[in-house]
Amino acid sequence: MATKIDKDACREAYNQVRDDNTEINWASFIYKDSMIISGGQGTDYEEFKSQCKDDVRLYGFVRITTGDAMSKRAKFTLITWIGEKVSGLQRAKISTDKTLVKDIVQNFAKEFMISDIRELDEDYIRTELKKAGGANYDAQAE
Repeated sequence: MATKIDKDACREAYNQVRDDNTEINWASFIYKDSMIISGGQGTDYEEFKSQCKDDVRLYGFVRITTGDAMSKRAKFTLITWIGEKVSGLQRAKISTDKTLVKDIVQNFAKEFMISDIRELDEDYIRTELKKAGGANYDAQAE
């Protein structure tokens, strides 16, 4: 059966993360049978990480504040989590299903595909986003 997505709920979650007037900094999109639905959103990155279990596949849209001494800015990332115990068929469907998510989640600086919980470390994600962000003035004296 072809996967579908709850566009309205997922778009609302996406917009909450992008909104500078909310504290929401992550949203997850999870599978319920053959439907991708909003899996929740929150302000604590550890809460997002706790959803990433060995038998789960999900997508996360995360806001991380990056920058240097000269400027701070919000950067966004799309994380595809594939747990180690996810079946081969479900793994294969991730690439085609991700296009449904990307129809909603269109603005992000970097994309990650992760199956090792250690790679979900917030500092690692922040460092990778910083590299993708261009100029870094941290080395200059303040």
